[in-house]
Amino acid sequence: MKIKFDGNQEYQLNAISAVAGLFRDLPSTRGISGVPFGRGGGEFFGEFGVGNQLTIEEAQILQNLRATQRANGISESSELDGMNFSVEMETGTGKTYVYLRTIFELEREYGFKKFIIVVPSVAIREGVLKSIELTRDHFSEIYGD
Repeated sequence: MKIKFDGNQEYQLNAISAVAGLFRDLPSTRGISGVPFGRGGGEFFGEFGVGNQLTIEEAQILQNLRATQRANGISESSELDGMNFSVEMETGTGKTYVYLRTIFELEREYGFKKFIIVVPSVAIREGVLKSIELTRDHFSEIYGD
C-alpha cells in the first residue's frame, strides 16, 4: 500500500507561499555554482560547501512580511525580530509536509540549497525521516528530480 498525498490543499499552499513570499524580489541563483553566502556582499565558503545567498535588504524582507501579514489578516510587524519567522499550524494539518515542500519551493524560486531542520526529539526526527521517505515520489512528481 502506498500513501497518496494531495498537493492541492489550499491552506498548505498558502503557508508555503507565505514563506516563499518573504524573499520576493530576491534574484534567483538557481543553476549558478559557486555563489557566495552572505548579506550585503558578505561571503561564506565553509567546509560544507557554498551557502544560500541573501542579497535583498532587511527593509525589503520587512515589506514582504507586512504584505503577507496583510493578505492573511495578521497584524503587521513594526520591525523584524532578527530573521526569525514562524508558521503556526494546528496539529494534524501537515506541518512537516508544508516545511518540506517549502524547501522545494525555495530551491525552485530562489536557488536555495542549504536547509537545516531542527527537531526536539529523536522520535520526531525519525518521523521526519519517514516523511521524507514517504513524500519522495510525490515531490518528484511536482518538482522533478
